[in-house]
Amino acid sequence: MTILSDGLQALKQRLSSIPSLEIEEVTQVEQGDDSSDFALRVHYAGGEQILFAEVKSSGQPRYARQAGDRFFRLRSQQPEIYGVFIAPYISPTAASICVESGIGYVDLSGNCRLAFNTIFILRENQPNRFVVKKELASLFAPRSERILRALLSFPNQIWSTMALASAANVSPGMVSHIKKLLADREWIFSTEGGFRLSAPFDLLATWAENYTFRKNKLFEYYSLKSPSELEIALGETCAEARIPYALTGFSASARLAPAVRYQRTMVYVQGDIPSLAVRLGLKSVPSGSNITILAPYDEGVFLGSKPIDELQIANPIQVYLDLKNYRGRGEEAAETLFSQVIKPQW
Repeated sequence: MTILSDGLQALKQRLSSIPSLEIEEVTQVEQGDDSSDFALRVHYAGGEQILFAEVKSSGQPRYARQAGDRFFRLRSQQPEIYGVFIAPYISPTAASICVESGIGYVDLSGNCRLAFNTIFILRENQPNRFVVKKELASLFAPRSERILRALLSFPNQIWSTMALASAANVSPGMVSHIKKLLADREWIFSTEGGFRLSAPFDLLATWAENYTFRKNKLFEYYSLKSPSELEIALGETCAEARIPYALTGFSASARLAPAVRYQRTMVYVQGDIPSLAVRLGLKSVPSGSNITILAPYDEGVFLGSKPIDELQIANPIQVYLDLKNYRGRGEEAAETLFSQVIKPQW
């Protein structure tokens, strides 16, 4: 079945919950290369209504808003029309846009809101049955994440494509691709001189849901030194050898926004980690480690790191991601970091 026929079936199924309602006419209307629309004339106790539906393969907020604008123009010519936006999945944000625009919505995951005359049908909180894994994989690919770090680190900055590409050390073409993905979700907006982030909370939350620090290669060691002693020794050794490094996890949050006691050092190191471990007197262990050295999956993890107390600390955004789903009070430390350091910048 096509998205059009699936959409038609979904709308008819929701309308069928009204016993007295009858569908008299279905007329298909083509509206360009990327949308297929149809009109339904329905009869019910007390009157009739023409429903004009727009079906999209994506229910992102951008397309919901476009549908709302289009139906607004149509109603100025045909006031009797009630617009319905249909897509595989319509998020709560896109649903709110539909409600604000005065149109209904139906998705193939089971969510809907139809409100015209005396008819009101509402079904919410149905999970997305059509998660676009390929799209998420593109948005959260290693080099794509460099763009997200830059945006979240400077949430109020107005960017040009070239400036963001330079800041994130990626190509302008990649920035353009990620811009489209973010614009579809209405997480960025265009303004005079370029574009800027509009929904940092949504972006960071979605990134955290799709992130794990285990994307890095982990080296587990044990040291007799305390975390603070070990971190100072590590910083001095890396500085002497000019090895790029940045503390993350609890090691970083303790200096950015102290919240919990910790016994494990976590650090990104770009270089020969086994040789560094030898210089620091670390013992490689399969369990019971108290220092995790991360060989970064991408050098973008160092973007925005800065010195604090003569130690290099990873960008708060990166530290938040590494802590958010970490066992042993990691989420607590992440939320403290968010409320005390990240959120005030937004």
